[in-house]
Amino acid sequence: MKGLKIISGPCSAESEEQVLRTALAIKDLDIDFFRAGLWKPRTRPGCFEGVGFEGIPWMQRVKKESGLKICTEVARREHVEACLEAGFDMLWIGARTTVNPFQVQELAEALKGSDVAVYVKNPVSRDLELWAGAVERLRNQGIENIGLIHRGFPNFGKSVYRNATEWQVAVKMRMLFPGLPVICDPSHIAGDSKFVPGIAQEAMDIGLDGLMVECHISPESALSDRSQQLTPCQLRELLGSLNIRS
Repeated sequence: MKGLKIISGPCSAESEEQVLRTALAIKDLDIDFFRAGLWKPRTRPGCFEGVGFEGIPWMQRVKKESGLKICTEVARREHVEACLEAGFDMLWIGARTTVNPFQVQELAEALKGSDVAVYVKNPVSRDLELWAGAVERLRNQGIENIGLIHRGFPNFGKSVYRNATEWQVAVKMRMLFPGLPVICDPSHIAGDSKFVPGIAQEAMDIGLDGLMVECHISPESALSDRSQQLTPCQLRELLGSLNIRS
């Protein structure tokens, strides 16, 4: 996918075998970063909240054996420190963290002096200022390798999608920060794998710079967000079907 930033991998790292099998199945698809969540902020207790620090060696093995760069979501200073020490290539700040300036500031300070790429998801609230403020907090710590991830906003009415697309918010962020790549997370917007290709194409139609697509070797057995994850074969079909406009 020449010219596009593509990030893919499972919603959550569940086992060493699962992340490695998924990575090896997609390593030839021109993926920029292999993603897997280690710490999963969940709405209610009792859900699978990730394997945490235990999964870091699994991701290091993915990097070594597949050659893919690796990334995960961070929400606390200790997450950042452990991932930097382990050689992660990109970290992203999730929607539930972007909404909290105190947490963003803590992460920005932990990232100071590193050259790791940092992507920021839009906050769960429809607040452009919070999203912009997160970027500014990172920049204030000297961090320049920044990207944005548009994952939509919670729906409060009837919709077939999990999140409302609200593309205008992504466009406004591009206008505020014209040098930053803005990519789309169609998996979280869709909430259902059958809608992911259509949303991905919409993102291409408005000129976004890439995609973060969830992909699992066996989505039906996934411990989180199983309905929105593609198989490696489906990911291949999606990437091959995109119409990229000049």
